[in-house]
Amino acid sequence: MRQISEREIRASFVNCTKGEVKRLAVPRDLDVRPWDDLDFLGWQDLSSPGRAYLIAEQGDRLVGVALRRAAPNAGHVRRSMCSLCLTTHTGDGVSLMTARRTGGSGNSVGAYICTDLACSLYVRGKKDVGPGGRMPESLTLEEKISRTAVNVSEFLQKVTA
Repeated sequence: MRQISEREIRASFVNCTKGEVKRLAVPRDLDVRPWDDLDFLGWQDLSSPGRAYLIAEQGDRLVGVALRRAAPNAGHVRRSMCSLCLTTHTGDGVSLMTARRTGGSGNSVGAYICTDLACSLYVRGKKDVGPGGRMPESLTLEEKISRTAVNVSEFLQKVTA
């Protein structure tokens, strides 16, 4: 992913009002993000733990969506798999995140996503989830990256459909 500015981030959101976009907390560390290793930009809103944001390139434009994270299950010790990068986590490492659909229908779309939104780094082995986090696969790294990008794109298409 190419490096993007705060202005581009705010202009990318498709499922927020202008007021919501104006108030959302943009990460302050944009200049040190590992842009070459990112398939999308994702972050949690530190001032509101139930909110997260995801921005990805779709063709020649950026598409950003605001996400709501479901409350974590207390005492949850089973493994859950991220539907974007297929990394498994224990505890609250994967969360159900929902995004309002565009068009004002009131419907939402949900997916189980790495809570820290670091899917790109897990796929590339730049961030370790521990034993059993990445299942052995015969795919190349490029194929895994491509699969993650397709999964992100399909999720965003469901939000904007």
